Amino acid sequence: MARRFGGRYSPGQTDGNTAAPAPDPRDAPRIDPAGARVNLLFVPPALLALFSLGAGPAGLVAGLAGAGVLAAAAFLLRDGLRAEAEWRARAVARRPAWPRKMMASGFTGLGVALAAWSGDGGIIGAALYGLAATGLHVASFGIDPMSDKRIEGVDDHQQDRVAKVVDEAESYLAQMREAISGLRDRRLDERVTAFQARAREMIRTVERDPRDLTQARRYLGVYLMGARDASVKFAELWQRNRDSAARAEYESLLTDLDANFAARTETMLLSDRTDMDIEIRVLRDRLAREGVVAKSEEGNE
Repeated sequence: MARRFGGRYSPGQTDGNTAAPAPDPRDAPRIDPAGARVNLLFVPPALLALFSLGAGPAGLVAGLAGAGVLAAAAFLLRDGLRAEAEWRARAVARRPAWPRKMMASGFTGLGVALAAWSGDGGIIGAALYGLAATGLHVASFGIDPMSDKRIEGVDDHQQDRVAKVVDEAESYLAQMREAISGLRDRRLDERVTAFQARAREMIRTVERDPRDLTQARRYLGVYLMGARDASVKFAELWQRNRDSAARAEYESLLTDLDANFAARTETMLLSDRTDMDIEIRVLRDRLAREGVVAKSEEGNE
């Protein structure tokens, strides 16, 4: 019979005492939502700037201005698509602070209008080209999310607090991963990815039940900020001097953090289960006092 070989230090293995967290889509490699199709949008402004060099003074200024506006639109679109992807990946999320995709559509129309006017297209013709470009951009990429993602039965203030803490925690995790990924060390990448999965398990727990925020706030704020700072400092030290003692200390920190996050998340889940059991018991006692249970049992007989 075929058997998969692996050990304690094999990729994807844990220490044995701590169960591996459930996989989170945010931990898996994903295609960048702002990929090749957005990168192609940087080509037109480059070509416009190049062809405007021989268009005379007015054409040159209009062409360079249009190229700058089109480049700004491409940058805004890229950020807008990434912000939308993060919004879709979370259970509780606030809408983007400002509509990058819609601004990109407007900038695209303005840039195309300037490009058309620099080529002696006339004001009316340039305006028509700009309107057409704006409409096609909206049809291709859509608009920004216009509403917050919320959980029914939870007040807005509590959900806003959860969204703020989750945004902060995700920012710390992203900075932590960025610092370690620059070292090109597969083992460290896997350790950081495993810890991120553990932290996001707590994030999912808080998203499902915002009442757990009080217990998790220190972990998702202070502890993750400390993990981020330690990762940045270790990465700087490791690039200057490959100190094995510093590496062992950093890996020990990740192990301790993973264990602490796992223990706190388990406590939160047990607390939720206890609360549910209490509510069920109270409901049954109330129904028994009102005779609902007895009538139901008589009907079954």
